[in-house]
Amino acid sequence: MPAKLDAKEIIARRAALELHDGDVINLGIGLPTLIPDYLPPGIRIFLQSENGFIGLGPLVGEPDPDLTNAGGKPAGILPDGAFFDSLMSFTLIRGGHVDATVLGGLQVDEKGNLANWMVPGKIIPGMGGAMDLVAGAKHVIVAMEHAAKDGSPKILTTCNLPLTGKGVVSLIITELAVIRVTAEGLVLEEIGPGATVEEVQAKTEAKLRVSENLATMKGIPV
Repeated sequence: MPAKLDAKEIIARRAALELHDGDVINLGIGLPTLIPDYLPPGIRIFLQSENGFIGLGPLVGEPDPDLTNAGGKPAGILPDGAFFDSLMSFTLIRGGHVDATVLGGLQVDEKGNLANWMVPGKIIPGMGGAMDLVAGAKHVIVAMEHAAKDGSPKILTTCNLPLTGKGVVSLIITELAVIRVTAEGLVLEEIGPGATVEEVQAKTEAKLRVSENLATMKGIPV
C-alpha cells in the first residue's frame, strides 16, 4: 500500500467511483465528506443535505454562520444551488429522489442491516436523518474502516448495536475490500492494495463468498 494513502483516502477514492454524473447524493458526516475530492473528471453530482439545501459546494472565503452542512460544519453552496425547509428536504429523501447515500457505519451484517447511530451508554447528539436516508435512498453505500479501533470486526454475522435500518445496505467499501450485499450473503468483489483474501476474511466475522471476477480495488494508485 502506498505510504501516502491512508485508510480514509483509499475508501474515499473508491467510493467516488460509485457516483455517477447527474446523481443526487447525500453524504454522511465524517469520512464520506472526503469523497467529492476524488470524483472522476467530467462527473458532477448534486449534494443534498437534510438540513435544507441541494447544491452543497466547497467553502470559499469567510464562512457564513447560517450556512452549514448536516454535521454543523461550515459549507458553501454552488451558484445553482437551492435552499428549502425541512419538509421539502425530507420529502426529497422519503420520496426516493436521492440516488445514493454514502454513510459511515459502526456495524454492518450479512443481511445488509446497518447500525450507525448510537452506542448504548454513550452520549449521542441524536439520530439525525440516517434512518430516513437508508429507507428512502435508491442505493445505500457504507464507507468505513474495516475494523474498529480495538481491532474487532465491524462486518458481522448479526449486528448487536441498535439498528439504523434493516436490509438496506447495497455495498460496503473499506480500505481492505469492496463487498456487495446479496440475497445469498456477502460477496467479496475487490481487495485493497496489498491485502489478501485470507486477511479480509480473518478481519470479517461474516462468511464471505469470493466473486469469480475478484479484482484489485479500482481507482487506487499503485
